[in-house]
Amino acid sequence: MSTVTVSKSASYDWMQLFGGMWFMLLAVCIAVKIAGSLDDPWPSLLSRCCLFSFYTLLALLIMTRSPARAQADGLLPRIAAFAGTYLPWTIGFFGKTDEALPNLASTACVLVGMIMMLVTIRHLGGAFSLVPQARSVVQTGPYRWIKHPLYLAEEVAVLGVVLQYLTPVTVVVFVLHIAIQVCRIVYEEDLLRRNCPEYSSYEASRWRLIPYVW
Repeated sequence: MSTVTVSKSASYDWMQLFGGMWFMLLAVCIAVKIAGSLDDPWPSLLSRCCLFSFYTLLALLIMTRSPARAQADGLLPRIAAFAGTYLPWTIGFFGKTDEALPNLASTACVLVGMIMMLVTIRHLGGAFSLVPQARSVVQTGPYRWIKHPLYLAEEVAVLGVVLQYLTPVTVVVFVLHIAIQVCRIVYEEDLLRRNCPEYSSYEASRWRLIPYVW
């Protein structure tokens, strides 16, 4: 079980600075792709525009977040946060499928996932972070129904990426990513339970990801 420290950690600062710069770089790469592919079909352009908006917002939220009440200490929360954030984007190194059905399903999942992410982040605001940190208990928007809508939205989007690069290896990466996200949820809930008194009542009345399942 992770311990908690209220003092500011330089390693967390560097990880979050790197995270902000990384997502801003991804946004720039997507913008370059959009500029060079204006003749592509509109679903592809729409997906890229949503992805650009998401990366830009994510980078700004990471770099301008409010101070945390506390943060998880130890190596495992850092490893889970790093792997959970960056592992899915290794999928693009594998061969892209040309079949119509997986590509259509991929477009639908990416669009739904991006919209879910943008809606969730709008309500999460300054409470957003990559590593487990305690700031506030958000109970508006999708947080009225489930405790971790951002993780759910991310998995929907990652599923879309997997369908676009569908191989046995990418399926393994996807399953591994889900396992890592479950670990991140456990670390996050433990930290909030210890540092936010209002979390106990909120936790007792909400499902984690999927209502009536988990």
